[in-house]
Amino acid sequence: MKSLLIVLSFLVTFQFYSNNDWGKTGHRTVAEIANHYLSEKAKANINLLLHGQSLAVASTYADEIKSDEQYDEFKPWHYANVPFDKTYLEADKNEDGDIVIGIQYCINVLKDSTSDEEDKTFYLKMLIHLMGDLHQPLHFGLKEDLGANRFYVDWFGDNSNFHKVWDSEMIDSYGMSYTEMVKNKAVLSLKEIHKYAEGDLIDWVEDTRKLTKQVYNSAEHRENLGYRYMYDWYDTLNLQLHKAGIRLAKVLNNIFG
Repeated sequence: MKSLLIVLSFLVTFQFYSNNDWGKTGHRTVAEIANHYLSEKAKANINLLLHGQSLAVASTYADEIKSDEQYDEFKPWHYANVPFDKTYLEADKNEDGDIVIGIQYCINVLKDSTSDEEDKTFYLKMLIHLMGDLHQPLHFGLKEDLGANRFYVDWFGDNSNFHKVWDSEMIDSYGMSYTEMVKNKAVLSLKEIHKYAEGDLIDWVEDTRKLTKQVYNSAEHRENLGYRYMYDWYDTLNLQLHKAGIRLAKVLNNIFG
């Protein structure tokens, strides 16, 4: 009986890990920021595929389908486990796929002139979401603690975990809508915007992973986090959302013109 409980506990934790990423507000913020950087041609082509739905609304689709087991194959696309002493390219890959493989697959489908419209719509929604996940530092967390889901902390005195703090709790603590988040996005110069748009997918992975290491060192297990942690790290989180929007727009402009 004890062994069964241990197995069930692991499965619940694993399910939580595979279902966890930027909350709705974070994803919608990334998508709306990206919309500001899209070319008019890209906006028109995207609008056709989304049938008038906004990028912000489409950004949460990849989470919404997780409750349907027919989409279970896509759950590993939300993250990649990479040891700190290796780059993504050097690390062992999950045979079921990961976030980098997922993003590249979406791009390939969208660029393929033989892909049907239904597939393009599905993978566009997936791409919008995954580009957001790419910039949540704990989506490149350690395998042994399930991307910091087993890194237990308190958030303002309540039981939580470090992954959840970065996914949603820091954002939710501000109590802003995604449109308010966009209005209060990280302030960047034109030079900084161009700098963050440079590079390719692997460059952006390693940019996020530099932050992953810093974030892991920013708290202790069972530490009670709150206002001080927000003060120290919210601006970093806010910058990640802006980077994600800039880079999502670059990918979409490359695909749709």
